[in-house]
Amino acid sequence: MTSVEHSPLTRKLSAFVALSEVELAVLERLHQRRRSFVAGRDMVHQGQTARAAYILSAGWVCSYKLQADGTRQIVDFQVPGDFLGLRSVLLRTSDHSFEPIVDIEAAEVLTSDLLEAFAQTPRLATAILWAASRDEAMVVEHLVGIGRRDADARMAHFLLELGSRLALVGMGSKEGYDCPLTQYHLADALGLSAVHVNRVLRQLRESGLVTFRDGHVAFHDYGRLTDFADFDPEYLDQTGPLLA
Repeated sequence: MTSVEHSPLTRKLSAFVALSEVELAVLERLHQRRRSFVAGRDMVHQGQTARAAYILSAGWVCSYKLQADGTRQIVDFQVPGDFLGLRSVLLRTSDHSFEPIVDIEAAEVLTSDLLEAFAQTPRLATAILWAASRDEAMVVEHLVGIGRRDADARMAHFLLELGSRLALVGMGSKEGYDCPLTQYHLADALGLSAVHVNRVLRQLRESGLVTFRDGHVAFHDYGRLTDFADFDPEYLDQTGPLLA
């Protein structure tokens, strides 16, 4: 038994592979450099050349790209169990920034840590590749949402996706979940104005589908909401371990 056995990352990776004691011990070593970061101050900035990734243990983070005019596009939100900056470890520079939305706890992972872990435990390397591929699938889904879904369906799909991601690490269910995001975060992520976000959330609430209020998302009719959003969680690949 290791202290990392019930961590969010372990719960997430266990959706792909049944982790052995050796693999859990390697994950424990990846969590050695534990750090705290305060809300609102970038932990990784766009163009940074330092080669380190992070495992988010507690709190929420947004990843975003800053435009020349000062506006930003939020690419995704990271929740406990997610890697931050994994791609930047392999590229020469980080192509986007990471900002804690609340005070967070994370483990710093150096390139050498990852290479050693991958050499020792190829199955764990495969599981982390699965997690990275899953993240890419979500970005593709977000692109489809911004390009093809109307605002109501886009919001509903996004809230359902967050709920599924949080359920995987024991922080959400089909009833709802705690969520620290503001309407400005949602606007920057979904390509809407804050005023439009407010209107869409009101329409979804008045339709008896979902309420997002006071830091909590409450699903009122999960089945009808999934039909409304045409939400198929298959792309999240959370049905159970593929590797014994």
